[in-house]
Amino acid sequence: MSPPAIIAPSILSADFAALGKACSDTIDQGASWLHIDIMDGHFVPNMTFGAPVVTKIRPHVKRPSIAHGVGTFDCHMMIAEPKKWVKEFQKAGCDLYCFHYEAAVISTAAENPADHSDSKTSPKEMIRYVHEQKMLAGIAIKPDTPVDVLWDILDNSNKDEVPDMVLVMTVHPGFGGQKFMASELPKVKALRKRYPNLNIEVDGGLSEATIDEAAEAGANVIVAGSAVFGAKDPANVITKLRNAVESRR
Repeated sequence: MSPPAIIAPSILSADFAALGKACSDTIDQGASWLHIDIMDGHFVPNMTFGAPVVTKIRPHVKRPSIAHGVGTFDCHMMIAEPKKWVKEFQKAGCDLYCFHYEAAVISTAAENPADHSDSKTSPKEMIRYVHEQKMLAGIAIKPDTPVDVLWDILDNSNKDEVPDMVLVMTVHPGFGGQKFMASELPKVKALRKRYPNLNIEVDGGLSEATIDEAAEAGANVIVAGSAVFGAKDPANVITKLRNAVESRR
């Protein structure tokens, strides 16, 4: 049996004029986590917000009492230098720091925003570093990245360097509201077959119309933005997304 369903609405689609209340309301409506999209205008062409906003919304949502628990802040770091920002987001209240594989293989080992380093980091080093900061670690891949780049990372005997979650992007990262890419679901199927207990997240174009495909492939962590925040009855949408996953475990 695969892990339980986790519904993580993306606050990029929330009302920014009342963001704290939107976050707390969404948890009250049955969401498990909040998915927080961080974009720097370099790794992706769009910009969102940084650690100060996470700091401000953190008091509106109770911290999870257990790992992966309700209230988890799932920070999706679409940034060029992911290691530089680990400590800042830990201080801000991040619970799960999910960086991109594509950034980790070319970025520096600098540990603070103002620092510079000639040394490079790596996905395994990033995972270990995030764990050292007492956060869960996630690793994300874009549609153009083959899933088999993750095998060596996930099969690592050093558990400190193994991610707690893999995110398979089902759109090209950078903008919300894109069409769901079913072409990425074979990656999810391959991950679920090799790692039956892994938390596998999908992000991009998820809704009532596409959840069945994603759940059938084996995804259990579901990111949905406009499908939840734009709904007349968000609680009902969250329940339908959860039931679609639970019925296929």
